[in-house]
Amino acid sequence: MGELSDAAHTLRTKLDDALEKISFNQLSEKLDVLVKESAKPDFWADTERAQKISQEQSSLQRRLDPWQKIDAELDEIIEMAGLGDASLEVDLRTQLDKLAIVFDNLKEELKFAGPYDANDAIVSIHAGAGGTDAQDWAGMLQRMYSRWAEQQKYSISLIEESAGEEAGIKSCTLTISGQFAYGRLKGEHGVHRLVRLSPFNSDNLRQTSFAKIEIMPKIDTPEAVEIDEKDLKIDVYRSGGHGGQSVNTTDSAVRITHVPTGIVVAIQNERSQLQNKETAMTILRSRLAQLQIEQHAEKVSELKGPNEQAAWGNQIRSYVVHPYKQVKDLRTGYTSTDPDAVLAGDLNPFITAYLESIIQ
Repeated sequence: MGELSDAAHTLRTKLDDALEKISFNQLSEKLDVLVKESAKPDFWADTERAQKISQEQSSLQRRLDPWQKIDAELDEIIEMAGLGDASLEVDLRTQLDKLAIVFDNLKEELKFAGPYDANDAIVSIHAGAGGTDAQDWAGMLQRMYSRWAEQQKYSISLIEESAGEEAGIKSCTLTISGQFAYGRLKGEHGVHRLVRLSPFNSDNLRQTSFAKIEIMPKIDTPEAVEIDEKDLKIDVYRSGGHGGQSVNTTDSAVRITHVPTGIVVAIQNERSQLQNKETAMTILRSRLAQLQIEQHAEKVSELKGPNEQAAWGNQIRSYVVHPYKQVKDLRTGYTSTDPDAVLAGDLNPFITAYLESIIQ
C-alpha cells in the first residue's frame, strides 16, 4: 500500500497547486456570498440584478463542482490507503487511476487562471492607416472573430459599428459571451497585419494593411473596478444614424472620458441616454481592467494613460495571402499555411499555442 499512498499524495500535491492557481478558495468564498444573497427574501425584488446573480452563481457552481468532487474523492482514497488494508488496494488503485485522468482533463482550466479569464469578452476592432484596404481588413477580422465565436457556440452581440466609406468598417465593438471567452481571446489583443494584392486599386498592387484588436474582460459589476466619479467627464449629444426609425431625435448619445487616463468611450446605439450610459460605463470598466492587467496595477488610481503609439506597434500576427500563403503568430511562432481557414474562424490552434506559451 506504500506505493499507492505515495502516488495518492503526489496527486494531492499537484491538485493543491492547481487549486491555488485557479484561486479555488476565493472562488468558493464568492460562491458562498452569492448563495446567501440569493436566499434573501427580497432577492427577486430587483429582477435584473437577481438574474445576473443567479447566472453568476450557476456559472461559478459549474466551474467549481468538478474540482470539489476530485478534492473530496482524493481525500477519501488517501484516508482508505492509510488503513493498510491490502484487500482494498486493487479497487483504490483503479479509483486513483481514474482520478488522475479526470485531473489531467481539468488541468486544461489552468490556462484560465487570470482574474478575469472566466468573464465574457469585449472585442474592439480599429482599422489602421491604409484607407479602404485597412477598413476592409478590419471588416474581415470582424467576420473572423464572429465565425470563431459561432463555432464555439458562444453568443455575439454588436455594441457599436462605424462603417467604412467604400468597404469594411472603421471600427466596431462586439461582446462575445461564453465560458472563458476572455481567457481564450485575451491573446488576440494587439495589431494584426495583412499582406495581399489590393482589390481596391486599378494596378492590383501588393498592399499591407493593419488593424488593431482590443480584447477586454466584460466588467458588469461596478464594485469589480472602482471608479471615482470625480474622475469622469460625461457629455451628452445627439446620436447620428443612417436614417429610418432607428435614428435618435433626442440627446441620447453619451461620451464618457476617464480624465486621469484619457480613455474615452462614446455610445449612441441604444434608444435611451440611460442605456447608453450603462453600456459606456461597462466598456470603460472593461478598458480600465485590461489596462490594470497590462500595467500590473492594483488600483485604478495607479494607472497611466494607454500608450496608443506603443500599442499600435505591438504587432502580434501576420496574415499573408500574396505572394505566398501563411499566417504566423510572431510571439509563439505558430504558423498556418491556410489563411482562408484562419479567416473563416479556425483560430483555436493559435489560441492554444498562446495559452500554452504563457503557462510554461
